[in-house]
Amino acid sequence: MNLRQSDYLLSILAHRSRGLMRHLGGVESRWLGRKLQSIELNAPVFLTGLARSGTTILLEELARFPGVATHRYRDFPFLMTPVFWNRFTSRFAAKQEPVERPHKDRIRITAESPEAFEEPIWQFFFPEAHSPTSLHRLGADVKNEEFESFFRDHIRKVLLLRSGRRYLSKENYNVSRIEYLGRIFPDSRFLIPVRHPVDHVHSLVRQHRLFCDYDRQDRRVRSYLAMAGHYEFGPQRCPIRLDGDSGDRAFAAWQKGADYRGYAIQWAAIYRLIHQLCSREDGLSRRILVVRYEDFCATPHEVMRRILAHIDLPPRALPPDACSHISPPERSSEPASDSQKEIWQETRDCAACFGYVPSNGPHMPAFTGSRVQSTRL
Repeated sequence: MNLRQSDYLLSILAHRSRGLMRHLGGVESRWLGRKLQSIELNAPVFLTGLARSGTTILLEELARFPGVATHRYRDFPFLMTPVFWNRFTSRFAAKQEPVERPHKDRIRITAESPEAFEEPIWQFFFPEAHSPTSLHRLGADVKNEEFESFFRDHIRKVLLLRSGRRYLSKENYNVSRIEYLGRIFPDSRFLIPVRHPVDHVHSLVRQHRLFCDYDRQDRRVRSYLAMAGHYEFGPQRCPIRLDGDSGDRAFAAWQKGADYRGYAIQWAAIYRLIHQLCSREDGLSRRILVVRYEDFCATPHEVMRRILAHIDLPPRALPPDACSHISPPERSSEPASDSQKEIWQETRDCAACFGYVPSNGPHMPAFTGSRVQSTRL
């Protein structure tokens, strides 16, 4: 991981002065005044789920559509003042050649690539957002008027910067905030990728070990990731604590070096919640679409048409050759049989809700049915 000293120092500055930056964000909002208030918040789209489920590739594909506005790499680290910061960096912008991101997953990026950068804002207004002892789920009864006002203005700023009409967010941790976001944005839409638990957990373990290697080579990595709001893997890793039991069990497993079991516990907790939300008979459940990663890889054009229909983007904007470059990730070695048993012990019941069953073959099963009928693709 090639972490430039300038990027690291700017991140420290933004993090240590976050109270001041929040104040300057308010100044920025007042300066933009009526221009900002004239921007409608029309059905924002929240793309969320456990890391390594396909959120990034879906973000990149949806960000191509006219009128869709997202955060970009260039927005970091001064997230609180995106307009001021973008005006400043535009003075020094230079053309960049795409490079593979540190995850080593074939995704190539530049400063203009879409990415998830809401989390530092959430961390400021919700200081316990990644505490290893606090619960992270935010229900519909949660109220934080200061955050809600700031966040609405922040979304308007992203729309203004990108000349957009629809805000698209990719934020893995929003999976614990669906009910809260659903309340403060009553017309919002949610896209939740899900992936076969064995492949998914294996990918998470590989990423964790990769980022731990980065950290051993450069001790700045862990603090940089934490400042950016990334706790999915690396030495600063912390589970998403939807409930005390699963959170404690995942953390304890990781402390013992049981990476596969810990991630499997996390997988089951997150997608059990998604299944519960989708199974409710209410307006929120109708705004959630679960997208199976394997289905998207196998029939990307068809799945994308269904996604566009769900989020109210015109399917006619989808060219016939769209998503033709989509393919499954290159498969490395399979996890050991003992690890697969651990994964299935923790995920079997929940996985069945999404059509996944134990198999001795490649983990790309056909979708043979689901108890979450509304999410079937």
